[in-house]
Amino acid sequence: MNPSEPVHLSEPRVAVVPDWPLAAEAVVAGGGRVVPVEDAEALVWVDWSGPDRLGALLEEHPRIRWVHLPGAGIESFLDAGLQSESRVMTCSKGAHSSLIAEHALALALAGLHSLGASARASSWQPTRVTTLVEQPVTIVGGGGIATALVGLLFPFRARVTVVRRHPESVPGAARTLTTGSLHDALADARLVVLALALTAQTRHIIGTAELARMHERAWLVNVSRGGHVDTGALVDALERKVIGGAALDVTDPEPLPEGHRLWSLPNCIITPHDAGSSGAVMALLAARVQDNVRRFGAGEPLLGIVDLEAGY
Repeated sequence: MNPSEPVHLSEPRVAVVPDWPLAAEAVVAGGGRVVPVEDAEALVWVDWSGPDRLGALLEEHPRIRWVHLPGAGIESFLDAGLQSESRVMTCSKGAHSSLIAEHALALALAGLHSLGASARASSWQPTRVTTLVEQPVTIVGGGGIATALVGLLFPFRARVTVVRRHPESVPGAARTLTTGSLHDALADARLVVLALALTAQTRHIIGTAELARMHERAWLVNVSRGGHVDTGALVDALERKVIGGAALDVTDPEPLPEGHRLWSLPNCIITPHDAGSSGAVMALLAARVQDNVRRFGAGEPLLGIVDLEAGY
């Protein structure tokens, strides 16, 4: 074969369940063909609320070799008993890291500059402003969001500490610590950002003890999962002004019920999971599907492979 000639790749047969035109278009753009699930060798599952149904479907259709899960977090699918699944499974982790990192920075600046309190005010009242420039920042999580956020923080000359499971350093961070050193990393930070997967080990990674370790003017930003924070402990810490405040794109419970105390606390800013559910995110998720369909057809490594044992 002439190396300059294009290599003909197979046309992967991919089912999209339930029907989502953007994902179907991505399959075709990636060189695949959208087929009924009974004819499929790959499945793009875009039902965020149906992990139980996915398990039943996979049992019925053993010819499916690759499954793409929606979003970046997979905890609901693990709760539904997919830990022992032997098929290759991918998700969209990393596909929209930059967008979520932008939202984390926006929440951080809004908190440090008291924009939430100012937006709620009905009269001219002075507020406390804390700068981000040259301040210590702790990011809990060492994946794509953390890497993107470190880059966004560079112009602020922030001194960034990353806390993660593994000791490998994150480019641009002043230091990288393992989760066993979390309390040390919280002590002097003026900004703490949660950007990690939710697993049994990370649920309530921020509770009463961790909030007590934080600086009295520090802001906690959560753009990962609400379950990372003990909500009762957070409400208590905010009411007693143990920390400066919290800016949350995710909550526990979620959606946060009307009348919940967090809505009315002046040192709390809430966005309704905007970072992970906007139209821009959907386009990025579709782009991941397109890229992986092309890779699947070419026999190349897929992006966002899920480690079911690790939980992300």
